[in-house]
Amino acid sequence: MLTFTVNFNSIINLNDEQFYQLCRANPDVKFERNATGEIIIMSPTGGETGSFNSEINADFVIWNRQTKLGKVFDSSTCFKLPNGAIRSPDVAWIKQSRWDALTTEEKEKFPPIAPDFVLELMSPTDSLKETRKKMQEYIENCVKLGWLINRKNRRVEIYRQGKAVELLESPTELSGEDVLPGFVLNLQFIWD
Repeated sequence: MLTFTVNFNSIINLNDEQFYQLCRANPDVKFERNATGEIIIMSPTGGETGSFNSEINADFVIWNRQTKLGKVFDSSTCFKLPNGAIRSPDVAWIKQSRWDALTTEEKEKFPPIAPDFVLELMSPTDSLKETRKKMQEYIENCVKLGWLINRKNRRVEIYRQGKAVELLESPTELSGEDVLPGFVLNLQFIWD
């Protein structure tokens, strides 16, 4: 996925509503906004990455339907993090009680909440350095568990609150630990 960062701050500082309207007016473009207000424009994913994203998201949806512990979101959902950044992870999950604490209006737009869990699946054109920065930003903004899956290098980086990043080489599965109780993501199809 190709990304471009544009800094309009010397001309205009888009507030949350204006940024939301920009996204709504351009539904074919994926936008994020970093903590300094710069707009990040991302190209759509390719077929391979889109298929893997869909497969992974399906596993989360099935687990969540069985456990009824929270809400699962796909890559088209943006969240406003406590630092002001507006990000859209490939998969996100929020504990039900935290989701229920939001107002109807907050749920309809870009929810002002950091997910409990995020997953980023790198596209072949993603920058590892930038994706790592994004993962670190999630953790610094109260995300409890994050997985960065790098198909190209057959590696997974696990991000946790208050702990060093754990690097796994070609793992066959990942555990949701205490954040996603009972969830296990089988990774065999990713590496094959």
